[in-house]
Amino acid sequence: MRQTKDPAPILDLTFPHEWQATVLQRRPLIAPTQLTSMPHYVYPQAVEEVERGALEIIIHPASDHPESEEFLATFALGFADPAVPTGVWACPNPRWLCAVAGGYAYLVNTANPRQWEQIEYRPVLALTPLLSQRLLLFTGHHSLMAYGPDGKAWETGRLSWEGITILDVREGSLTGIGWDLMADNEFEFEVNLKNGEHERLG
Repeated sequence: MRQTKDPAPILDLTFPHEWQATVLQRRPLIAPTQLTSMPHYVYPQAVEEVERGALEIIIHPASDHPESEEFLATFALGFADPAVPTGVWACPNPRWLCAVAGGYAYLVNTANPRQWEQIEYRPVLALTPLLSQRLLLFTGHHSLMAYGPDGKAWETGRLSWEGITILDVREGSLTGIGWDLMADNEFEFEVNLKNGEHERLG
């Protein structure tokens, strides 16, 4: 039986950013001097066997920062499933980076790698950069969450019992489709991109 390869990690640089990132296909069994000499951060540190299937990235912060130093970042894998995203996204804040490993999403301040957080959705099913609104949108099974330049901007209430499809994004709103478990049918909704408030349409 032919084995299908996992899709290549996504690299989305929609937002302006002050860092560079190199995704390692795998860490060498014997690490080169470059890797052994640079700082290494693991996200999250509490996970056992974090390196199994982890996403590993060499991150080069902005050179003008007084503590600028490239570092190796290891992000624990969420799900070994090609249906959930893996990759690197630029954030509305140009110093921050979003790394996603099998649907587990991590936000890291590249100028201070000890400052980070993990997105609550496990897994994140999709990421949508909204450049004009300066929001990075995370899609979960039941709701949406948005991060802006200063961190978490808003989160919707339940939009669906299982799965969300984004249909259209306009200047101030987003429309999508959710699933109503009780009625056993799909419905359309609209989300206000300023505050995450939503309403069911029709």
